[in-house]
Amino acid sequence: MSASKVLNICDGGSMAMLRLTPDFKEFLSLLNSAGIEYLLIGGYAVALYGHVRPTKDMDVWVATNETNLRLLVEAFEKFGFGKNSLPDPLFKPPQTVLRMGVPPNRLEVLSEIAGVRFADCYEHRQYMTIDGVSVPVISLDDLKKNKSATGRARDAADVEELNKRLK
Repeated sequence: MSASKVLNICDGGSMAMLRLTPDFKEFLSLLNSAGIEYLLIGGYAVALYGHVRPTKDMDVWVATNETNLRLLVEAFEKFGFGKNSLPDPLFKPPQTVLRMGVPPNRLEVLSEIAGVRFADCYEHRQYMTIDGVSVPVISLDDLKKNKSATGRARDAADVEELNKRLK
C-alpha cells in the first residue's frame, strides 16, 4: 500500500478517538485477513472525515465479483454465521444490503450504493486506522458524490457539514 493512500487519524489531533465495538473490530479484521475488497462508507466514513454524528450502524461496501463473494461467505462463517443462515446468492437483485444485528451495533454489507461505482471508489480509497485496525475507506470526494446522489436529507446534511469542515 503506497504512503499516499494511508491516512492515520486520531494521532493527537482534536478529533475524538473513534472506537469500534468488539464485533465491528472482529468483522473488519476478518475482512482484512481474508483479503476481501471492501470500503467503509456511511456514518463511520463521515466521522473519519471530520463530522462526527450518531449512527445506528456500520456500513461496508463490497466488490461483488465471484472470488470476493466466496471470501465474504468464508468471513461470515468465521464471524459466526453458518452457511445455511446466509442467502444464496448473497446479493440477489433487487436486494443490495445484508443487515445483521440491531442498532447501534448493526452491520450492513452493501453490494451497491448511489452515484458511484465500486471499482472507481476502490481505486481512490484511503486507508485509515480505527481503533488499531487499518481500514480501506471511501475517498472524501466519492463519499460526497454518494451522499449527494441518495436524495436523503441526512446525507445532504452530511455533505454540507463535510464541506464546512474542509474550508
